[in-house]
Amino acid sequence: MPSFPGATEDPTPSVPRLVTIDVGSVRDESGLHAVLKRELGFPAFYGRNWNAFWDAITGLVAMPRELRFTGWAELEREVPSSAALLRSRLAEFATAERDFTVVYDE
Repeated sequence: MPSFPGATEDPTPSVPRLVTIDVGSVRDESGLHAVLKRELGFPAFYGRNWNAFWDAITGLVAMPRELRFTGWAELEREVPSSAALLRSRLAEFATAERDFTVVYDE
């Protein structure tokens, strides 16, 4: 029974099927985490590191079915290690979540 009349327990959040994130202007890892936090709706306490990113996408937020990055070539050029880590984490996530896909646009 809901806590009060008319309320539902654990409402399902509305998650878009596709989220597009422009990473072309990112110049450092901190900026990348800020963009990911904003665009994926991570909570205020998001730690802005790769362990926190994994925790967020695997349990703190509902992820879209498709994630599309624009400006990926710029991100790889400016912050190659962070781009590689992001790609690795998302590949691991996609292995566990079969309906999830990622597109990396130049």
